[in-house]
Amino acid sequence: MSILVTGGAGYIGSHTVIELINSGYEVVIVDDFSNSKPTVLDRIEKISGKRPTFYEANILDGDALRQIFEKESIDAVIHYAAFKAVGESVEKPIDYYHNNMGGLLQVLKVMKEFDVKEFVYSSSATVYGMNNVSPLTEDLPTSATNPYGYSKVMGEQILKDTYKAYPDWSIMILRYFNPIGAHESGLIGEDPQGVPNNIMPYITQVAIGKLEKLHVFGNDYDTHDGTGVRDYLHVVDLAKGHVAAIDYANKHQGLEIVNLGTGQGYSVLDLVNTFQEVNQVELPYVIDERRAGDVAECYADPSYAKELLGWEAEEDLADMCRDSWHWQETCPNGYED
Repeated sequence: MSILVTGGAGYIGSHTVIELINSGYEVVIVDDFSNSKPTVLDRIEKISGKRPTFYEANILDGDALRQIFEKESIDAVIHYAAFKAVGESVEKPIDYYHNNMGGLLQVLKVMKEFDVKEFVYSSSATVYGMNNVSPLTEDLPTSATNPYGYSKVMGEQILKDTYKAYPDWSIMILRYFNPIGAHESGLIGEDPQGVPNNIMPYITQVAIGKLEKLHVFGNDYDTHDGTGVRDYLHVVDLAKGHVAAIDYANKHQGLEIVNLGTGQGYSVLDLVNTFQEVNQVELPYVIDERRAGDVAECYADPSYAKELLGWEAEEDLADMCRDSWHWQETCPNGYED
């Protein structure tokens, strides 16, 4: 069975490609390297023993997508390719909506043309907005506080309408929480361009001396230590969740919305302290003002994922911190090394 992974050279995509190969799937990647490097493909091959078929293309290019579908017998699509920086989405809303909505629609359009009916969508906990109380369940109302979040809310709506029109499709909407960590080999991981937007690559770059100190945004939240609480999830667990979703979609028609998280909330200082303890490194940090749009707590109720997919997170926070640091130490310059 052949799976097309859009954005398959990215952070989450590359880890998923490895798990798909390990599970016996044929994998085809389409990526334009806007947020990744060609070296990733060599690393995937080194880890898995198999080089996935690769096409360099932008998914907004319908003709390029059609050529891929014509050459490869695609059975299902996992859709990652999207812009994902919250702050940048506020500064460049038109670019974000054009890329994220246009890309999704183009993929669905070509799938319809080629009669491909299995689709796994990379959604996000950002769709729960500001007003819901954790632990978050899939039946809560959705909203957003920024264009990135709204692009995910709208993406989910597009997929609900698609399923309504084509009930023989199988659509899996996966809402995931805060992926961190890296493959245990240390060969692939999160390699942000410029100053990291996400907390773990920021932490590892402080620990290795590339950045001076970590900025913790707010210590006056109603949490056990005043810092924001999030559901950190090992990227390999997240990747395995996508394989479980594909396995399910192979056997069932329908549309399912599933949280992928650990169900355990950790604060920013929990993360900092665990990282220092596990890796025996000093992590200087400073407390800054809260960021607009940040909620005090955001963590999953992951029970439906276990019930439906038989999936649950296996790695704990210490594993995530260890593997993140191993990647940073092994490849201090990311995919440039």
